Amino acid sequence: MPRSYIVTCKDGATDAEVEAAKQAARDQGGKIGHEYTLIKGFQVTFDDGIVHTLESHDHVKHVEEDSVVHTQ
Repeated sequence: MPRSYIVTCKDGATDAEVEAAKQAARDQGGKIGHEYTLIKGFQVTFDDGIVHTLESHDHVKHVEEDSVVHTQ
């Protein structure tokens, strides 16, 4: 089953650097979904079992598995 991740780029990343991070995700078999405008980041889906190395990309600040968020 595919897994969805939220990728946050570094605060000072330019549009070209964000695009480079998205291309790195595509190169590793990822499918870009939502592209965020309030933060420099995007959602990407990888097939289960695919190992990705986005966290070590020069322009990526954080990668976390997408999940449901609840409020109280």
